[in-house]
Amino acid sequence: MEIQKNARIGNNCKISTHTFICEGVTIEDDVFVGHNVSFINDKYPKAAMDGELLTDNDWNVIPTLVKRGASIGTGSTILCGITIGENSLVGAGSVVTKDVPDNSIVAGVPAKFIRKIKREGDKNESAVFRSEIAV
Repeated sequence: MEIQKNARIGNNCKISTHTFICEGVTIEDDVFVGHNVSFINDKYPKAAMDGELLTDNDWNVIPTLVKRGASIGTGSTILCGITIGENSLVGAGSVVTKDVPDNSIVAGVPAKFIRKIKREGDKNESAVFRSEIAV
């Protein structure tokens, strides 16, 4: 696992092995991040321009936010500039390119909305954060 400078990790998080959390990523409390998850902080990475090696001065971090209680499945890639909503679930192997709404399940390449998460106590729902999507 690698957590770069200026990345922020909240309390009670589980960050699994082989995960890369780059500068500009904020992970709030109670978040699960599966094995081999990669975050990206640059939409158009380049090593050099006009024959000159680029430095930190030539680059702007694009922030990413993972809200409280979210779960990100093994092998997922999270592009920069997005928000993964509170209590949401990203299916294993997904590539997240757009914001994920609170209490939602997304999966695929690119990740697409599957459905809202069922919560105990909801009048029309009976499951407790259960899904057929692997994490």
